[in-house]
Formats: sequence, C-alpha cells, structure tokens
Amino acid sequence: MVSNFVERIRQKDQRAMGELYQMYIGELSSVCYRYIPNRDDAKDVLQNSFVKIFTSISTVEYRGDEAFKGWLVRIVANEALLFLREKKKLLFIEQDDAKAKQAHIADEAPDIELISADQLHQLISELPDGYRTVLNLYVFENYSHRQIAGLLGIKESTSASQLHYAKQWLARRIKELTNKQG
Repeated sequence: MVSNFVERIRQKDQRAMGELYQMYIGELSSVCYRYIPNRDDAKDVLQNSFVKIFTSISTVEYRGDEAFKGWLVRIVANEALLFLREKKKLLFIEQDDAKAKQAHIADEAPDIELISADQLHQLISELPDGYRTVLNLYVFENYSHRQIAGLLGIKESTSASQLHYAKQWLARRIKELTNKQG
C-alpha cells in the first residue's frame, strides 16, 4: 500500500504527498512532541521533516510499511535533535555518582497504570531537555547509551545518568500525581 505512495511521490505526485502526510502526521507529531514540547517549535520541526522526507524519498529503498515508517520516525527524531542542538543548546545535568547510587537505592517504581497516557506524555514534556532527549532516544527509539553519546556528543556515562535521573524525576512526579488523585 505505502509502496504505491512512495513511487508516486518519487514522480512528484502532489496528491500522493498529501495522502502520505495525512497517513503519518499523527504518529510523526507524537514523535516530535516527545522531543519538543513547544507547539510552535514542534510544528516548524515537523514542516522541516516533511520537506526532508519528500526531497530524500528517492534515496530510500522501500522494504515494507514498517521499515518505511521507521525511516519517517528517524527523520523526525533527527530533525528534532538538530533543532535542540542548534536552538536550545541542550543542557546535560551532571550528578555526583555517590548521590546517584544513594538515590537509586531509595527508588521505588510508581504504578504508571494509575495515570493516563496523556498525563504521562505531559510529564515527559516537563522533563529538562537533556533528560527528555536521552529518555526518548533510549526508551522510544531503542538507542544504546553508546549510540546516544555519539549522537549528542556526550559521554556514555552522561547518557546513563540522564536516563536514570529522568526516570527518577518521572517516578516522583507520577507519585505526586497519583497521591493527588487518590
């Protein structure tokens, strides 16, 4: 099904471009908003992503709908990272290793089933940029800490600590939220 769109887009078919846009805008918007919570900035990144998709689609080898969707998601994620690096100057908060180990011992995983997906998305959007970026790359894009370090120009240990603190921050906020609801 999608292979037909890809071929038509390669031939500069405007209707196919519009159909592909409509087919994926929801999912790709979600990917973008995970990285960039500001709606105006996210819309700009999405627009740049679709320009890149349509201009580089001739270079992609269609290998099935899921692989194609993965390619689209990678373009949006990479454009979001580019935006964050250029515009926001990502800040990675370094933590003392002793504090990290002590905090880890005290961690107790919250019951995320007690909150809605929208509430979880909102909490993720409130994370500091560095925490949110590493969490997204690790959890949603399945990158290793080595890959994240290479992408962001940081140490693997920085990636690991950002993920740890992101989880810790989310756990605390989820507990606060569920206590208010309960």
